[in-house]
Order: sequence, then C-alpha cells, then structure tokens
Amino acid sequence: MNEVQPIRTDAENAIISRFPDFAKKQSHWGGAEIARERTAAFEILKSKGLPSRRVEEWKYTDLRAMLRDMPSPAEAPSREAVEVAAREKSAIDLSDAFKFLFVNGKNFAMVKAEGFEIYSLANGDKLPKAVSDTLARERKHALNAAVALNTAFMTDATIIHVPAGKRLARPIHLAFRHEGKIAQSSFPRVLIVVEQGASVTIVETQDGPAGVAYFDNALVEIDAGDQAEVNHVRHNNAGGASITLSTLAVRTGHGTKFSSFAMATGGAISRHQMFFDLAGKNAELSVQGATLLRGKQHADNTMIADHMAGGCVGRQLFKTVLDDNSRGVFQGLIIVRPHSQKTDGKMMSSALLLGDDAEMDNKPELEIFADDVQCGHGATVGALDENLLFYLRARGIPRREAEILLIESFVGDAIQHIENERVREALMSCASAWLAERS
Repeated sequence: MNEVQPIRTDAENAIISRFPDFAKKQSHWGGAEIARERTAAFEILKSKGLPSRRVEEWKYTDLRAMLRDMPSPAEAPSREAVEVAAREKSAIDLSDAFKFLFVNGKNFAMVKAEGFEIYSLANGDKLPKAVSDTLARERKHALNAAVALNTAFMTDATIIHVPAGKRLARPIHLAFRHEGKIAQSSFPRVLIVVEQGASVTIVETQDGPAGVAYFDNALVEIDAGDQAEVNHVRHNNAGGASITLSTLAVRTGHGTKFSSFAMATGGAISRHQMFFDLAGKNAELSVQGATLLRGKQHADNTMIADHMAGGCVGRQLFKTVLDDNSRGVFQGLIIVRPHSQKTDGKMMSSALLLGDDAEMDNKPELEIFADDVQCGHGATVGALDENLLFYLRARGIPRREAEILLIESFVGDAIQHIENERVREALMSCASAWLAERS
C-alpha cells in the first residue's frame, strides 16, 4: 500500500528545502546539543507542517494559509545597514537604556554591561551555573510551531544574566529592527535569567520598513528567580506588509513579581503568544495588552498562564480597538493544577469596533483542577457608547474629538499599569498618534 503524502504549501516546501544547507552553515557553533535541538524542531515542522485553523490554538490565525511563502533566512546585514538601524529611533526612545540592537535577527549590541552579564551561544561563551541550569530545563513551549521554527533557523542565542540581588536602575532595551528592501526571514532568540531578589525592566520594540513583506519570528525567554521583580513591555510597530510572530516564555519562582504589557499597532499579520509558568508559590503575575488595528490588519494575542504552585495571583487585561476591515484575536487560558490551592486568577478581554466590517474573536478559558480557588474570565465586544458621545458633544466637544477621548480612555485602562513613567507616556502617545491618523 502506497504511503499517503501530505500536500505541502510553498512556505512548507521552502522550510524543508532550505533547512539542510542552513543547518550545515550553522554547525560550527553550539555543539551536539544545539544540533539535536535544531533537528528535533525541524522534525516537528516537517511532520506536522505549519499550523492551520484545524489546530485549536491556531484556529483564528491560520498560519498555513497566511504564510504563503517563507522568505529566505536573512544574511548578515552590511555595516551601512547596521549604522542606519542604529540611528533610527523606536516609538519608545530610552536614551539611558542598555540597548541590544538586533538587525535582521543579528545582535549588534554595543552595550557596556553594568550589574549584569552578556553571553552568546554562538561564540561558545562559558556560562554560569544559573544559566546552564535554565538551558537544561525542559520547555513545554518547545513543541509550539512558532518556537520550533525559531529553533530550527536560529543563528545565535543572546543571553542576559542578572545576578542575585542586583537591581538595575536602567532598563534593558531589546530593539528588533528589519532593514533593507528585500523580504527576508529573521529568527532572533534571547534568554534572560534574573536570579533571586534581582530587579529589572525589559523593553522590546519591533520596527521595520513599510512595503517590505519580511517575516520575523522572535523568541524571548525569561527565567525569574525567587523574590525577583521583572517589568516587561513590548511594542510591535512592524512594517505594514510584514508577518511577525513573537513568543514570550516566562518561568517564575517563589514570591516573584512579574508584569508584562504588549502593544501592537504594526504588521499586516501578527501573533504574540505568551507562556507563563508560575512554578513557585505566592508569585504575582500581571499581564496587559493594547492592540490598535486598521485596514486589513490581523493581530492575535494568545496567552497561557499555568498555575503550577499555590497562592499565586494573576491578572490579565487586554484592550483591542478595530477599525475598517481589521481582525483581532484574543485567546487566554488559565490552568490551575490540583496542588495549586489559593490561586486567584482573573482575565478580561474587551474590544471596541469602530468599523462595521471589523471582527473580534475572543476565547477566554479556565481549566481548574483545585477546589480552593478564585478564578474568573470575561469578554466584551461593542461599539462606542452613544450616550457617552452625546454627553461629551452636549458640552461642546466635536464628535471626532469626543471619539478620541473615549478611545484613549478605553486603551488607557490597560496602559496605565506600566510602571515606568516614560514608557507609559510613550505608548500613550503612540495610541494618540494612531487615533489622530484615523480617516
């Protein structure tokens, strides 16, 4: 009996055909362990293909249909391209930050580390035990299609190590920028290990040229130790023709405080997926997001908060504003393990439709296997409140300005949770600029 061969898309064929030569070119670094990880990730992609709407967690973002072709992996950018990227500013401009500049997926950071350490897997740097232990730990998210694609085609892994007790006064800025007029694929990868009692603010920005159909797939992993405090902010301002995938994978310890905020205004198609493993007792997790879309943009926020220990508190709030024919997606899952008593988890997604053809898909879920918990979720979708508009217009405010005030208040409910004042004001300015550009 003949074996049935799956029909592969152009993107899947490109992945399969390019991998052997790519892996051979990268074989000079990482040794046998990285080679095994790379091959295992490729086998996942080869056997399962890209996820389609038949895969539950990709139901609303059919990557197999959306990624019609995968551009070839980016070559090392020229010195001129790096210099241009270094001069360009992101919407979040942090002049005092420790800046790691990734150009087309390659790290060109000129950072003098103060209070932390920097390593590169490709350079064969000797790693401290805390980092080695983290790398050796099993990762549940490794089976995810976007993570597998990043692993198969990674060219390095930048590692940032914040030793125990260090409290960084300046933020760490991961600036992911695409340069050039040619569509390429990039796969940046960063691991941040924050040891016990340390404190750090991490800001991610994603920028790129308009009109270039490039593909970015970034993975940022954060291991936060006991009593560590980590504030994470991400802004997707990718080029309007790009497809961007981003993964944030976090593991917390006992008493860890972790907050994350993600804003998306760019990209033709984007998916930001978050995996939170609350592995230590009494950890606090705060996750917010604000997404503003127009035209035919598609943006997906997918989150899993896995309460693996008792006494943890989780709060998730996502706000989405949709204009024209845009489409937003929120998928949120809170898991409470049998031994995770005293869990307190709440999740909310709210969407504001400004256009008759805009669409929002909400899918909040709870999986609770413990009995002494307080958990809840909710989702709302609606238009601007005409009564509130009337109230403002009755006080002499023109309709357009009244709409802007209401929308700013709507997204500001999520943005206000950002602790860093300059970052908070910068993202509020991004939201205001987006609203000012509405036709």
